[in-house]
Amino acid sequence: MELQDPKINGGLSAGAVGYRQEREGFLPSHSAAPGRKPAQFMDFEGKTSFGMSVFNLSNAIMGSGILGLAYAMAHTGVLFFLVLLLCIALLSSYSIHLLLTCAGVVGIRAYEQLGQRALGPAGKVVVAAVICLHNVGAMSSYLFIIKSELPLVIGTFLNMDPEGDWFLKGNLLIIIVSVLIILPLALMRHLGYLGYTSGLSLTCMLFFLISVIYKKFQLGCAIGRNETAMESNSPPDLPIQGFNRSCEAQMFTVDSQMFYTVPIMAFAFVCHPEVLPIYTELYRPSKRRMQAVANVSIGAMFCMYGLTATFGYLTFYSSVEAEMLHMYSHKDLLILCVRLAVLLAVTLTVPVVLFPIRRALQQLLFPSKAFSWPRHVAIALMLLVLVNVLVICVPTIRDIFGVIGSTSAPSLIFILPSIFYLRIVPSEVEPFYSWPKIQALCFGVLGVLFMAISLGFMFANWVTGQSHVSGP
Repeated sequence: MELQDPKINGGLSAGAVGYRQEREGFLPSHSAAPGRKPAQFMDFEGKTSFGMSVFNLSNAIMGSGILGLAYAMAHTGVLFFLVLLLCIALLSSYSIHLLLTCAGVVGIRAYEQLGQRALGPAGKVVVAAVICLHNVGAMSSYLFIIKSELPLVIGTFLNMDPEGDWFLKGNLLIIIVSVLIILPLALMRHLGYLGYTSGLSLTCMLFFLISVIYKKFQLGCAIGRNETAMESNSPPDLPIQGFNRSCEAQMFTVDSQMFYTVPIMAFAFVCHPEVLPIYTELYRPSKRRMQAVANVSIGAMFCMYGLTATFGYLTFYSSVEAEMLHMYSHKDLLILCVRLAVLLAVTLTVPVVLFPIRRALQQLLFPSKAFSWPRHVAIALMLLVLVNVLVICVPTIRDIFGVIGSTSAPSLIFILPSIFYLRIVPSEVEPFYSWPKIQALCFGVLGVLFMAISLGFMFANWVTGQSHVSGP
């Protein structure tokens, strides 16, 4: 896509001019050579406000990974965990900066098209495949939580055995939720319409955080599954069982399971497939404005993640499980409300995550086709059927978190943005040996090392038969 005549602006190429405009805070869609039609990012004006964009991106960042962060802290230590979490948050913000820079240079706000511009047709296929892999895994983890938690919640409220009644089976309930709630929201034409549901989802997770903090002070130092609430209410003269008498928090620890938990942390900050679609629909879009949306969202999620992990770990210490909600009593009314809030939050997140998959498939299979409602609906139905089948067949959430966190997360956070920056930013304004490109190169190498080390330790532990994460 030529932004303007290469001879204008002192002989700089179109890409160099776009890069300079981007560095000055202007998008190519808002500035072009006199008499030339401006390059367009989209065929409609973005109408989503800054606040709604923050809600959507925060909702995309925050997901089921938050339930496993206390477990990650138990295998890294409090200080080491918080340092790692901060590093991953900063690296995620930097990778979004690389994406937005590339989008500003070439006038493209589609992840798949950036892949094609950087690596040719093969790059477009690779990017679409990584986005689909990651987001299908994310949707699967959300629906897996619904499958495991919703029968328990409904059974407790109705005082019924969730294993004894056919209408409380998890497999049936996820199908019902997918058809009645997720599918109608997934059929929205624009992502901006989901800003209100994203705000509701974030409110539910804020309630979850407040409840975790409250339970820490109510229960003190407790371990054991489904016993803590009863123990906390027992008379002081009764023997207390299941309590961690040492109550010692580890500030720094390294074990073989750490290399499984670090990918969980990386998975918890991936929002990159949603960044460019949200950028497309942002009102008065600019690189600086979208970077601010990303920074606010990442900062808010860092605080929520850090507090949830810290207070969850300080409640159960080394006994905490990969899904922290299973550590609390199923009969505790507050925990029941928390479970409902988490279920609502992850349910409302699924449509946000589905949008980039549908966009990737449309870019890959129907790049020149105009919008079509039948195709729009058919892709959503196909994806929901696929994810439901996957969730029904996969017995635990462990493999979803670990494998996808170790492959697609490094690709989306580290490897692809660095490749885009190295290939797209013009060499006449940023030579390969310039500091920004050296930074981008090191960033990509870090992603490759992260992927290789995480997968290596995971496969080694699978071969030796060691258990990493407790199943639900």
